[in-house]
Amino acid sequence: MRFISGISSVSVGLLLSSVLHGNDISNVMAFAPLALTPQQRHANLATPLRMADPIQITMPALSSTMKEGRVVSWLKSEGDAIEAGEAIMVVESDKADMDVEAFEDGFLAKILTGEGETAEVGAPVALVAASEDEIAAVAAGGVSDSSASVVVEETVEVVPSSSAAEPDCEFSKLDMPALSSTMKEGKVVSWLKAEGDKVESGEAIMVVESDKADMDVEAFEDGYIAAIITEEGESAQVGTPVALIAAEEKDIPALKAYAATLSGGPPAAAVAAPQVDVPKAAPVVAAKTAPSSSSGDRIVASPLAKKMAQEMGVDIASVAGSGPGGRITVADIQASASGAGTKKSVSAAPTKPSWNPAPGVIAATPMARALAKKSKIDLSSIQGTGEFGRVTADDVKIATGEKKPVRKANLSGPSEAVELPEGLVPFTGMQRAVSNNMVATLGCPVFRASREIEMDAFNEMYQSVKAKGITLSALLAKAVAKAVEKHPIINSSFREEGTFFNKDINIAMAVSIDGGLITPVLKYANERDVVDLGENWKELVAKAREGTLSPDEYNSGTFVISNMGMFGVSQFDAILPAGLGGILAVAGTQEYIVPCKKSVLGMKKISKMTVTLTCDHRQIYGSDAALFLKTLNDIMMNPASLM
Repeated sequence: MRFISGISSVSVGLLLSSVLHGNDISNVMAFAPLALTPQQRHANLATPLRMADPIQITMPALSSTMKEGRVVSWLKSEGDAIEAGEAIMVVESDKADMDVEAFEDGFLAKILTGEGETAEVGAPVALVAASEDEIAAVAAGGVSDSSASVVVEETVEVVPSSSAAEPDCEFSKLDMPALSSTMKEGKVVSWLKAEGDKVESGEAIMVVESDKADMDVEAFEDGYIAAIITEEGESAQVGTPVALIAAEEKDIPALKAYAATLSGGPPAAAVAAPQVDVPKAAPVVAAKTAPSSSSGDRIVASPLAKKMAQEMGVDIASVAGSGPGGRITVADIQASASGAGTKKSVSAAPTKPSWNPAPGVIAATPMARALAKKSKIDLSSIQGTGEFGRVTADDVKIATGEKKPVRKANLSGPSEAVELPEGLVPFTGMQRAVSNNMVATLGCPVFRASREIEMDAFNEMYQSVKAKGITLSALLAKAVAKAVEKHPIINSSFREEGTFFNKDINIAMAVSIDGGLITPVLKYANERDVVDLGENWKELVAKAREGTLSPDEYNSGTFVISNMGMFGVSQFDAILPAGLGGILAVAGTQEYIVPCKKSVLGMKKISKMTVTLTCDHRQIYGSDAALFLKTLNDIMMNPASLM
């Protein structure tokens, strides 16, 4: 588009009309407005023609369904120099965000569509000046209605390439999509579906090689692949049908016959007024080539396979594809990671392309540059993980802490990935209560005393009464209650005025339940029969699991037992609950070899259990704890008194 100083839009229109009809245009002033005075005409003749050639950057079609696009961000500012092939903006289409490159060198003169604004496909979004001194002229000119008069309006009527009528059934054409703003034609690398296969909207059905990369093409509607027009290895121009999709399976034969009449080339165009001869476009004839598992420097793989290979640290170039045309699938990546995959031979492996940026140029994607600029981060300080070491948007997000780095999978074996919890999980009511109770214990001065207790006699008794329904917990609670009975100070609690002695011996035992911890209480444990205690304990545990314990059944304990012996714990300390005098930590039973004069070999095997008593040191002293543990040991070694 060329603007001529001193000539109106009407004059330009007349000028173009004469050009089209072969008129003599040697006298440009013949097209000046009649209202001009001779002096004005003379001034115009004396003024040299000032010309500026603005290059329009239009909204590209980034997908075959895209009607309009939104400018996410401009990577260049007005006045900046740009080079052909350099990304200048990020556009959000109906599919994804993509970088848009400049097609020519120049200077960004004026941005017509700002960040966050939307423009229809084909509409100008910016103007580029050929030289720096033309920036002001191009920016001032903009895109006005006058430029519309330069364009000769044409009515184009699409003429079918074949005289065959379309079948009377519901179907859709799958056209070669525009996968980049510079793409004119694409080659079908492989079909992921065969004729007759059912397809769903959003399902990948073929892989297309554009002028940029290999990309999956999805179906836009549900149906059946009725006919493939462009075979694997063949090329088609953007917008031409490459396959027909039938809505009903019964219509496939009719569509197959119709597909045979389609050339797959671009449709011919008949041009109406003005009458201008338009040469008929020659059909594209592509030689059929057999699909090959190798496509030169390109690696044919599904997007999910490429992503998994990156996450698992697998060199995708060394993986042999098992899909159509040698396409690498997710199964191939998983097999390669586990060591069971087939590796490509060194001689057959294509040479991996390499690229070294110019001195001083930092390889980074446009989105990465935009994010780095927004976060005020030096791109040179970020290690790129993209292709050719390019800094990606994820690299910048990881550097700012917005995103966590992805850990590579362990390749030592075919172990499945473990889904671990992450983030904050709010406390349940019970967990909150346990937390508050533990914090309340921090103000209590405590001490601990441990002792090993021989368990042979106690274990023997338990085995003899187990058949009667007596549980180990009930038997242990009875033994501890009898020891507390002989040392009442262990059953006391601290008060500001002195020591408070509890008349009843109520043994609370900690029980782990789903979502927390609770301590059901065996009341009057020193006075009751072990059979009665056993039945009561089973009832309390069942209520605890169901969450139906009454407050009196879990908050009336005067002494607490925490037993982790069933988990194989050899020794541990328990935290003293607030308001109590003592808690006993019971560990697991372990076997020992000890000297024995009565044994033939002078040695015997015994079982021992370590218990640790935690006491409130404000009213209970070390000697009290030692005497209590000695009494408990005596009872456990002579358990007959428990029955």
